[in-house]
Amino acid sequence: MLPWKRVLRPLAALLLTAAVATVPAAAAHAADAAPQSGWNDFSCKPSAAHPRPVVLVHGTLGNSVDNWLSLAPYLKDRGYCVFSLDYGQLPGVPLFYGLGPIDKSAEQLSAFVDKVLAATGAARADLVGHSQGGMMPRYYLKFLGGAAKVNALVGLAPDNHGATLSGLTNLLPYFPGAADLIKATTPGLADQIPGSAFLAKLNAGGDTVPGVHYTVIATKYDEVATPWQSQYLSGADVHNVLLQDLCPLDLSEHVAIGLFDRIAFHEVANALDPAHATDTTCASAFS
Repeated sequence: MLPWKRVLRPLAALLLTAAVATVPAAAAHAADAAPQSGWNDFSCKPSAAHPRPVVLVHGTLGNSVDNWLSLAPYLKDRGYCVFSLDYGQLPGVPLFYGLGPIDKSAEQLSAFVDKVLAATGAARADLVGHSQGGMMPRYYLKFLGGAAKVNALVGLAPDNHGATLSGLTNLLPYFPGAADLIKATTPGLADQIPGSAFLAKLNAGGDTVPGVHYTVIATKYDEVATPWQSQYLSGADVHNVLLQDLCPLDLSEHVAIGLFDRIAFHEVANALDPAHATDTTCASAFS
């Protein structure tokens, strides 16, 4: 086995870990579980209390169900019209999305937001994304006219300045051909490597655009978007939150914060409705 393949084996293991987390959702996705669970209901009309639909944006290797089996019902139960999409599919790769070029994924998000706004009659939407799904929408906001259609972007462990996979991607330059292989086979992964042309374009001239409220919810146990501080955004309308500042006992890492952490979900709800926000604490796990 070539040396660089031995080094990349841990990287593949991390990706497979994320994939395994989506396996239980695969059958649900095939059964079109989202509408049956009460979200992606295009007949839903936002209420006066929650006048904007919420669009959930999955992470790398996710799909429109896997990330949201917990958060979508959580928000639906609180009176929101909730929607989710699949994006970034590679030819011949079913169920596991978010692997295509991220600028093209942002175009898919743009079309989906337009569809949601047309169906609900709302003027603007709120976006909640996990991992790549918290970062990719920033391209839509910045370059595809999304700022006029989006009120807030909430990112759960977003890799806003790249994903080093606990430093593994820093080793790529030492193994000729490895970066080119990733770019050729999974461009969505290549776009997330710190220093990529995509990230340089995304972050040039500032992290944010006017008119959008940004919230980043990070965990210090993140093993993918590392160092975790790189998830934070800079800007005039940014709220950066470390989960352990809200609850020191919370041990969620990169996957868990998006899949089932109700403490993080409580902070998402606060970001979506700041006028009625309540303190997020360890007890929020039971709320």
